[in-house]
Amino acid sequence: MIDAGTRALLAPAVAQAALTLAVWVALYVARLGEMRRRRIDPQSLATSRQSAGALDDVAAADNFRNLFEVPVLFFAALPALALLGAASPAAVGLAWAFVALRALHSLIHLTYNRVVHRFVVYVLGTLCAFALWGLVALALVEAA
Repeated sequence: MIDAGTRALLAPAVAQAALTLAVWVALYVARLGEMRRRRIDPQSLATSRQSAGALDDVAAADNFRNLFEVPVLFFAALPALALLGAASPAAVGLAWAFVALRALHSLIHLTYNRVVHRFVVYVLGTLCAFALWGLVALALVEAA
């Protein structure tokens, strides 16, 4: 049986996975639309190098790849905190802040794509992920 604190901690992971799914859908809508409009043969996109040269609309693909960089730290920290019994309100708050910032990062990336705005949001989200790992470290010290 999972306690309420652990459920509250894992809910942001579900939200982050949903964000990743939404960007994946946006990626394929953009990619298939561009391929259809420009009559691009799928085989001409067999490698990432070929894709980079052939496609103009790559923001969703770039954002999708980005959702597998820092979020890996997020997805690893949450079960670690749950296993350590450290599903504190601070951990839950940091987890939701991370998801909100990643959603904002994706929104910026997929719309007006102002790099400075995107970077500030990226840094804040990354700090949340590292703070979650700080809580993991603290829980490990307290458990010793």
